[in-house]
Amino acid sequence: MVEPHEVAVPDRSFSLLEGVIGAEAVAAARDRAAALRDRLDGRVVWNINSTATGGGVAEMLPSLIGYARDLGVRTSWLVIEGVAPFFTLTKRLHHALHGASGDGTPLGEAERAVYEQVAEQNAAGVLEAVGPRDIVILHDPQTAGLAPHLARAGIPSIWRCHIGSDASNEETGHGWSFLTPYLEHVDAFVFTRQAYVPPLATGREVMLIPPSLDPLTAKNEDLDAETVRAVLAHTGMIAGESRGAVGFTGQDGAPRRVERRAEVVRSGPPPAATVPLAVQVSRWDPLKDPIGVMQGFATIAEETDAQLMLAGPNTSGVADDPEAAHVLEETIAVWRGLPEAVRDRIHLVSLPTDDVEENAVMVNALQRHAAVIVQKSLQEGFGLTVTEAMWKGRPLLASAVGGIQDQIEDGHDGALLADPSDLATYGARLRELLAKPEQAEALGRRARETVRERYLSVRHLAQYADLIERLGA
Repeated sequence: MVEPHEVAVPDRSFSLLEGVIGAEAVAAARDRAAALRDRLDGRVVWNINSTATGGGVAEMLPSLIGYARDLGVRTSWLVIEGVAPFFTLTKRLHHALHGASGDGTPLGEAERAVYEQVAEQNAAGVLEAVGPRDIVILHDPQTAGLAPHLARAGIPSIWRCHIGSDASNEETGHGWSFLTPYLEHVDAFVFTRQAYVPPLATGREVMLIPPSLDPLTAKNEDLDAETVRAVLAHTGMIAGESRGAVGFTGQDGAPRRVERRAEVVRSGPPPAATVPLAVQVSRWDPLKDPIGVMQGFATIAEETDAQLMLAGPNTSGVADDPEAAHVLEETIAVWRGLPEAVRDRIHLVSLPTDDVEENAVMVNALQRHAAVIVQKSLQEGFGLTVTEAMWKGRPLLASAVGGIQDQIEDGHDGALLADPSDLATYGARLRELLAKPEQAEALGRRARETVRERYLSVRHLAQYADLIERLGA
């Protein structure tokens, strides 16, 4: 038997954003929130997804919920549970909506039975928590099966899909066909891009809302160079003597410490702090193409002093991604087959996820230390790691796929790969960025301003307010 659980989220002071967006914008947001609060009249806005750690949804919700509460809007977060076959199926659906086959397993009646059983079991707990006048935002394929249960209880729901494909094919057809019986019961849809909106949403309430980041979280707050080096040396990512756990301030304001170490697969010594690093931070997912990132770097390894670091979450720490361990094993196997001189300069890092904020500080430090950040995804719904890298002012080389191409203007605030499978071009553009640090730094400075203007939490919250009002709440 599985059942959902509520995630505790501390309030976040919205006023702290004044230093980033200005006092006038903060005041306007408070006025907007007051109007929504009056309209909701005590109702709660619930977010439901399938994991509290790992991935963009779990990354965004704590800040969005914390700020909404500080603004007086009642908001909560439930995480559904599932069995292994359910998460294998939903990973298959994840690939299908990206236009890929994943593990190639069918999306038939046996899979539907598993999906509906998990949805029914979770629905009992959801309906106990959610009030009859509340509003529910369901995130991604894992939660769509709850929509009929909510509809029968008269509870309005919004399905927020964070993934998609720019082009339809047989696989996207399979994915949408599987989900259609459940999505017929939602009151509105939210997608990241117009290209992701499927035919089943035609004539329905649809809103486009790109993801966002919170500039004040442990993942994105400013870190000085000394702290960056201390975190990376203590965790074992770069060379240097550890001076013990590194202190930081938690989201609740309490003092915290980076204590755990990363698991690193390498054959050579850790890179010195002065060695330029090309870095990709992402889940261990075939659509992030970690193997291609390595192989493309291998084509230029003799032409640069830089090294490559691929970092992702510990594979036991992301409950809804059963594929991760296999992808990491495949990546390690390919790494072992590289020439020794190349292998010595590639580091495969698994970051602990026992403490979400500790993990966030590790990622923050690694991204800030990078000479170039790479996101060579084959498909990408949006690419929040791209937004994070841009906010940190780092030069970025990323694939022109999905939401990444909405974030980066090639040559202005980053570099785009028209064909992420073209390893020769990827290698050449990476070499160019590494060889021209002044030009690369200029891209990074402009990237930070792009995020400030378009991808911060305040915009995201305002768009959700607009949608809820459009539903007549």
